[in-house]
Amino acid sequence: MKLQEKDVIDVDFDFTTDTSDFWTNFWDNDPYLGCMGNDPDACSKTLKRYHQLLWSKTLPNGEKMLLDSKNNNQYLVWNDFSFGSDSILVTFRYKRNRDLLQKVSETIPNYHEFIETTLRKFYTIGGSIIFPKHKNSINQVRGCNTKICDRWDLTLECIRKFYNSEESPLYNALCADKAFFDLFVDFKGYVDFFYLNDCVSADYKKVNIWLDNNDFTVSPLPESVEDYLMLIDKQLSFLQARNERIRRAIQEGNYDFRNKPPYPSPVVRG
Repeated sequence: MKLQEKDVIDVDFDFTTDTSDFWTNFWDNDPYLGCMGNDPDACSKTLKRYHQLLWSKTLPNGEKMLLDSKNNNQYLVWNDFSFGSDSILVTFRYKRNRDLLQKVSETIPNYHEFIETTLRKFYTIGGSIIFPKHKNSINQVRGCNTKICDRWDLTLECIRKFYNSEESPLYNALCADKAFFDLFVDFKGYVDFFYLNDCVSADYKKVNIWLDNNDFTVSPLPESVEDYLMLIDKQLSFLQARNERIRRAIQEGNYDFRNKPPYPSPVVRG
């Protein structure tokens, strides 16, 4: 009998609910930026388990990745790789964006509720991925790179270019993890493995850029309320589609979770 995804993976599960102090005093220091406590990427046991279950499968190069979580000093490991979780969707609550966010708050009723609702959706499994974890790794570099600013569409465009041996703002960081990207053989293999199809064209030749163009010559940050809301909407659409792909893959029997070690149910904190 096939297991249903609700028995093992709930694509609607909000990882902030099992991350202690995520919402504690969230808006106390700044009414526009807010500030989370602990990070689900590091602290949510449910997110870690979901990553272990979803990505422990056969790779495009024929190897089978079996992620291990037993090493308390590392997040997930396999062979010589150490992985960390990375959130790939963002609300752009940066200090340099504060003036814009103030304008957003004047446009949207219940601004705090809007941000909180968006974050709860972004912190479902469709809003997260794994990368090799080490000093100056991809998840670190893409956040501080002023031509990327954590945008996933631009990150994926850099990955597409990498597989085509083309330069990009993340080229050096991607080259440092060449052994990881070789596991997927090509861009199609990477996209299919991580269920990223709704961010690329049907022929895998183009990335769907959510705002402006893909030549990295303009600021990746939204500069108007309209651009900001469009970026949020594009990310939510991608998130919904990716979560549905994950749900469908599980329902179609592409996974057999019955032989996985038991894992405690998440402790949900309001």
